[in-house]
Amino acid sequence: MAMKLARPETLYDQATHYCPGCGHGIVHRLLGEVIDELDIREKVIGTAPVGCAVLLYDYFNCDIIECAHGRPPAVATGIKRVLPDRVVFTYQGDGDLAAIGTTETVHTANRGENITTIFINNAVYGMTGGQMAPTTITGQWTTTTPAGRGGNQEGPPLKVCELLSSLEGVAYLERVAVSSPKDVGQAKKAIRKAFETQIKGKGFSLVEILSMCPTDWKQSPKQAVDFVNNKLKQVFPLGVFRDWDE
Repeated sequence: MAMKLARPETLYDQATHYCPGCGHGIVHRLLGEVIDELDIREKVIGTAPVGCAVLLYDYFNCDIIECAHGRPPAVATGIKRVLPDRVVFTYQGDGDLAAIGTTETVHTANRGENITTIFINNAVYGMTGGQMAPTTITGQWTTTTPAGRGGNQEGPPLKVCELLSSLEGVAYLERVAVSSPKDVGQAKKAIRKAFETQIKGKGFSLVEILSMCPTDWKQSPKQAVDFVNNKLKQVFPLGVFRDWDE
């Protein structure tokens, strides 16, 4: 029988450490496919922070630099300025990008640094036990919001795409999901467009990806998919927020 689907060269043959039903593995696959299709593996440099993606270098057959919590945009900026011919990306979760790394994210985008950010939004701190994240939605249970977010003056969730869309340095900005086959297809298109934006020298690009976290949501994988489709998408609507090409 002919093989219809092979592992991307950019991905190692490595057993996953992610929980069953987690969306990170899907995004890794898409990222690997895009890097292969654009034929940029020998030019790609990724930056990974503290968080569920801390072991990014175990999966990707390209240069990966481990960064302090929240600092991938600063590290990526330095790499790109010193090596402008490289294709540089950050891979960050919501706790990293939208909490401890908010300053780096906003100012990197505002300066129009020619890098690409892959932003995983699963609305919770995944690696540390399921605490409330900046993107936890109103009413959502976490280990630090047992009454649901908003019950103790936590405020509403931070909407990163809406926030960054006001900055002139942003060239491409899209929110996608990986909770259905159609969504996965669109997520791959968005990741490819973000890298093409950088390759063409247009400036800062970011793809926000709504992703499942069954373990810390205390849900089954199916329930987690339903939570993304029926809850997260209502708060974080999918779509393009900025596109230099339009």
